[in-house]
Amino acid sequence: MSMKVLVIMGSPRKGNTYRATERIREIIEENVPVEWETVMLKDAHLEDCLGCYQCFEKGEEYCSLDDDASLLEQKMKEADGVIFATPVYGFQVSSLMKLFIDRHSYIFHRPRFFRQKALLLTTAGMAGTSDVLKYLDLVARIWGFDVAAQVGIWSHATFGPLPPYVIQENEKKLRKAADAFITALKRGTRSRPKLFDVLGFHIGRAPSDELGELAPADRHYWADQGWLDKGRRYYVDVPINPLYHALGGMVEWYLRRTIRRDLQAVSE
Repeated sequence: MSMKVLVIMGSPRKGNTYRATERIREIIEENVPVEWETVMLKDAHLEDCLGCYQCFEKGEEYCSLDDDASLLEQKMKEADGVIFATPVYGFQVSSLMKLFIDRHSYIFHRPRFFRQKALLLTTAGMAGTSDVLKYLDLVARIWGFDVAAQVGIWSHATFGPLPPYVIQENEKKLRKAADAFITALKRGTRSRPKLFDVLGFHIGRAPSDELGELAPADRHYWADQGWLDKGRRYYVDVPINPLYHALGGMVEWYLRRTIRRDLQAVSE
């Protein structure tokens, strides 16, 4: 049975970043059958987010923009693994990747990709890979992805061939990331959440419950998933470090207390 991998390509051209994902595809195909699809964001129809809050307050189906955002979300849902790939532009993701993330910002409130594995990839001429990978990791994990691997490689477009040692180092990094991605895809099960993930669950649960009248879409979504049930420890049924759970509970208690206090102050 082949695995379904989706690449979200944040580069506007089929250059270094695209070739890096193709190399990962070759490594994966050496090990397992794979159904591969690359979405070039430059070819996708994504409009600028208007910041109208309709997706937050009512639901993404109320967005006034008519573009490919829902189609791209569906592609991610159908995939077993998603590769988020972008060059470093000004110490950040490309504008194409940022637009993609902004158009799906409602997922920060209502995460949904708990079955899917993620591989994060970036390329840079000199610096910025760690900053971009840190940001992509933040986005992917809050959206629910099980991040299996991260890789940043050195490349440039106009300064001539790369030194042999850089080429060798890039190959080593890509193979290591591909191997980790393959292992996660084969395993299928979710890895144990880290402290950040558990805290994210509790930080999201407090406002989704306490601000139900102001943000009904979030409240209904969390309730439908069973995430507001008493004693719920995480989004999915996986072992949770007891210390992480205790810390998350304390943070949630504090947030609930703060929200209630602020709501009371506004109503007076």
